[in-house]
Amino acid sequence: MILAMACAHCSGQAAEASEKLRQTALALEHQGSNSEAEAAWKAFIETHPSSPEPYAHLGLLEARQEHYKEAVPLYRKALALGPKNPGVQLNLGLALFKGGELKQAIQVFTLLLKSQPSASPQAQQLTTLMGMAHYGLGEYAEAAPYLKQAAVGDARNLPLRLALAHSCLWSKQYQCVLDTYHEILALNADSAEADMLAGETLDEIHDSDGAIRQFRAALKADPAMHDVHFGLGYLLWTQRQYQEAASEFQAELANDPNHVQALIYLADANLQMNHPEAAPPLLEKAIGIAPGFELAHLDLGIFYAGAGRPEDAIRELNVAAKLAPKEVNVHWRLARVYQSMGKKDEAKAEFDKASALNQETDAPLLNKLDSVHTKPAQTEQTTAAPPDH
Repeated sequence: MILAMACAHCSGQAAEASEKLRQTALALEHQGSNSEAEAAWKAFIETHPSSPEPYAHLGLLEARQEHYKEAVPLYRKALALGPKNPGVQLNLGLALFKGGELKQAIQVFTLLLKSQPSASPQAQQLTTLMGMAHYGLGEYAEAAPYLKQAAVGDARNLPLRLALAHSCLWSKQYQCVLDTYHEILALNADSAEADMLAGETLDEIHDSDGAIRQFRAALKADPAMHDVHFGLGYLLWTQRQYQEAASEFQAELANDPNHVQALIYLADANLQMNHPEAAPPLLEKAIGIAPGFELAHLDLGIFYAGAGRPEDAIRELNVAAKLAPKEVNVHWRLARVYQSMGKKDEAKAEFDKASALNQETDAPLLNKLDSVHTKPAQTEQTTAAPPDH
């Protein structure tokens, strides 16, 4: 009896010491003393190896320090020991999301979303995260319905609506872009980004005048915004308003001297306006930055042909032909140069290729912007991801 009482007393002391260590770990964690809290939780594990709690808190400590990849296995260990813990599941999803493991994050969020009432704050949060995870993966058609639902539940969230508008644009849901544009204007009447999105959409549906109006509105709202001068310039270029287009390309280059598309289209505008001498330095700089643009090599070939340098023209035009084998103008220009050199067979072959092709020469503005600049991926600013619990 005495031995049993002694054992119970020892067990009680051990439990008391263990609880004291747990409370110390929680207090250190609350104070932001990450290293000390981590040491305390690891000491707690030695006496409670099957408890999920210390692993969940160790994961949280790693996540707070933005060590998301280190947090993930700790959260998974906590869930293996105690699977029915939505808070830890959410934290696992957030760690995956913030660590860039978006496909795995979607799997976690999908399971959690199924268990939440549709009108709950938790469902709103998970719907937003689902939309932004698909957005970050470039799955814009999949992102749009989640972002649209999230926007309904968050009436004043401007970044969310911008992400929705981009998703709709890149998945060719043009009415969705225009509807979202009006919602954005209600929140920020001077949103240059929204005006650009509307302009790109109107260009996609072949409303050139409307697209130009929207880009002028974007320019008025923020003349320093990246691509706004180029976008307006390109739209004017497609309408053969080369003088004004050139001014916009120059303005874009004043903001960004290495804007490849602005360099190329400014050079082309100069060729169109019979100022060929201005084109080569711009084209050579553009090719030095990004050699994969057919128009740069085409225009350089045109310049060399006009300057009586047929061999150089052939070299550049052949590069352009490799980059854009279905571009009619490239083959037609090659044929003309071969013809001027007396190479009848080569000229005929290129004329035949040109006549067999039928392609629009002016691509939509959206394609031009996408050819240099990748679509925005998920960022902490645009996702508005909540902190780990």
